[in-house]
Amino acid sequence: MQNKIIKIVITGGPCGGKSTAMSRMQTYFTELGYRVLFVSETATELIKGGVAPWTCGSNVDYQTCQIKLQRLKEEIFELAARSMNDEKILIVCDRGAVDNKAYMSPEEFEQVLKALGTNEVELRDTYDAVFHLVTAAKGAAEFYTTSNNPARTETPEQAAHIDDKIISAWTGHPHLRVIDNTLDFDNKMKKLIHEITTFLGEPEPYEIERKYLIEYPDIDLLRSLDNCQRIEIIQTYLNSADGQTVRLRQRGIDGSYIYFKTIKYLISGLKCVEIEERLSKDEYLSMLMNADTTKRQIRKDRYCLTYKNQYFEIDVYPFWKDKAIAEIELSNENDEVIFPDYIKVIKEVTEDLSYKNSALAKLVEDK
Repeated sequence: MQNKIIKIVITGGPCGGKSTAMSRMQTYFTELGYRVLFVSETATELIKGGVAPWTCGSNVDYQTCQIKLQRLKEEIFELAARSMNDEKILIVCDRGAVDNKAYMSPEEFEQVLKALGTNEVELRDTYDAVFHLVTAAKGAAEFYTTSNNPARTETPEQAAHIDDKIISAWTGHPHLRVIDNTLDFDNKMKKLIHEITTFLGEPEPYEIERKYLIEYPDIDLLRSLDNCQRIEIIQTYLNSADGQTVRLRQRGIDGSYIYFKTIKYLISGLKCVEIEERLSKDEYLSMLMNADTTKRQIRKDRYCLTYKNQYFEIDVYPFWKDKAIAEIELSNENDEVIFPDYIKVIKEVTEDLSYKNSALAKLVEDK
């Protein structure tokens, strides 16, 4: 029996509720039949052991040590998971390697990546999903405390700033969810569990998505935003049975890519069943041989944007100079969508089949 191993990150600003979340996740997902494994927070381990930015030679030295240990711990947990007999295994990382980006300058981050022989795409997208718990300092300041973690020293103002930087650090990941403090703490934890359950596809892998036709965005503005990340995507459609769409996706930037196969079944205008599988480069290249020759590859720049704790994906196509597509995944069909002022919506096209990528692939052929 081949077990299914999913690796997720629980992150967030200081005093966001991670410790409570871990406890609740253990109980809930064990009852759903998962073997739940926890990778503890590396920064706390190192700082309590005397290894810290202020004890190492430089911040770059410390961050290199922390990320290297983080990756090694995850490698060990994945190795152990593959030896287990459980059908479903959930590896939960208390923070992930990209959290460190929030504590470095861009120049320091590049130095660390070079020292580790890796790149940002590889570091960020090795996780299947990322769930960010917003610090209590934003929206629930009366509950912010440093007393429950000896490694936490931030003031509420500093915690709010770090929270924003951590969200920005993870922006660009294909599955990022932000859980804020608009609800009380108990319901915040329930929302987290719901978001993880939805991602895992329990009981079924539903995706609820809204799609909008927008005016062509100000690309220079998007690239200047800390909360926006550009991703290059090449999408290829495969021959498939009626009622389903099968696609391959190459996703990354500057020559660093990851690969996915996705199967979609439409349930309603907003809801579909989506089954996604990570591929190796060799698997991806092999599957390209089954490409649907009636459709061309879709190439697009995707701008991943976090705004008011929402996660937008803005797709800019080379064959459109006056419009683009903005998408957002929701946990509930009735969730309100709030756009930033610099995104001008023309109309919603969620149920308009002519704006699906599979249809746009035919449009490209006609150009």
